[in-house]
Amino acid sequence: MTTPPETPPVAPAPQSDVPSDDRLWVLLCFLITPLFPLITLFMNDRKEKPFIKYHANPTLILGIVEVIIAIVLGFIPFVNCLIPLLWIINIVYGIKAYKGVNTDIPIITNFSKQQGWS
Repeated sequence: MTTPPETPPVAPAPQSDVPSDDRLWVLLCFLITPLFPLITLFMNDRKEKPFIKYHANPTLILGIVEVIIAIVLGFIPFVNCLIPLLWIINIVYGIKAYKGVNTDIPIITNFSKQQGWS
C-alpha cells in the first residue's frame, strides 16, 4: 500500500485592514510623483484617510528631491544615463506600500513628521 505524497502547507495571503483603493492611491503616489501626491493633497476625501495621509507628503517631497537630483545629474556627461535608476526607489517603496504597510522613506518621512505635515 502506498501513501499519497504530502503537499506542503500553503501560506495564507497577507491580510491588511487598509482598503485596496487606498493602497492603490498610495502606489500611484509613489509611481507618478510629484504630480499624483499633489493631486491627492487637493482632494479632501482622499487626504483625510489615514493611510493616504501618512504617505502623501513624503511622496511629494521624494518626487521633488528626485526631480532636483535628475536636473543636477542631467548636466554631468555619462552620469545622466543613471537618472532612470532613481525610479527603482519609487517602485520598491510603492510595492511595499501596496501591501498595506506604512512605508517610511529614511530621511523624508521624519522631516515630514517634524514639520507636522503627516
